[in-house]
Amino acid sequence: MYPVSGPDDFDFADQRDRRSRMLTRGYGAQGVLVASLSTLVFFGLIAVVVVNSPGWASVKKDFFDGTYFRQSFGPVWHAFQLNIRMFLIAEVLILALAMVLAVMRSLPGPVFFPLRLVATVYTDVFRGIPTILVVALLGFGAPGLQLSGVPNSVVFWAVTSLVLVYSAYVAEVFRAGIESVHPSQEAAARSLGMNRLQTLRYVIIPQAIRRVIPPLLNDFIGLQKDTALVSILGGVDAMQQANILQAADFNFTPYVTAAVFFLAITIPLTRFTDWLIERQRRQRQIGRAG
Repeated sequence: MYPVSGPDDFDFADQRDRRSRMLTRGYGAQGVLVASLSTLVFFGLIAVVVVNSPGWASVKKDFFDGTYFRQSFGPVWHAFQLNIRMFLIAEVLILALAMVLAVMRSLPGPVFFPLRLVATVYTDVFRGIPTILVVALLGFGAPGLQLSGVPNSVVFWAVTSLVLVYSAYVAEVFRAGIESVHPSQEAAARSLGMNRLQTLRYVIIPQAIRRVIPPLLNDFIGLQKDTALVSILGGVDAMQQANILQAADFNFTPYVTAAVFFLAITIPLTRFTDWLIERQRRQRQIGRAG
């Protein structure tokens, strides 16, 4: 079944992109040159101000010491692998739980009101509590119950906390994608004899997922950074390893080392997200022109 274009396909992002292209059209290489020079001048001035500040020598020694950076690189990288594993495990669980919540909130009719209420309360609660509080409450509270079969692993409770919090956010992203599908799509599917479940599975959800991939990636960029919260439970991740090294040498360079590893993950994801947004914009333009 082919998607039917409707008013919902037009958004303010497309209008903004169109105005931007109209303003920049005609500048060509000259515009690129001016933009490059202005960027170099801007960051050059910042560098000059920072380097010539009275406390730069002390800050450079405490935060950007090459010797400490090389010494901390191996231990922080080894600990950072825990952040990566937590991210990959949590991402899969979040996608599954968030889709269930989004479908529950999208079910029509009074008979499904209890399911909609449960999903609404869930998203409201876990979007309203700071992630660090959820990690602390579960990480310290659940093992403290000393119940048989309850895990004591700080990594388990950190991942559980991230799944609970981020599934609430991702569920709203999925729900927005489901509601953005034009009603004619559901009507066409039902006219072919599909029931509600089949319509969701084969028609609505596939279109919704394609539309929400960029915001999903933005959420997962935040998820990767929040894996560092396992350090408050005592888990030896990149952040905690940097704390250990800093306490041993009284130098803050290991924090910079940890920041470099997080940037090495988040920046490529950010650029990939921008590329997907641009590709979707071009595909919409081609579809409208056709």
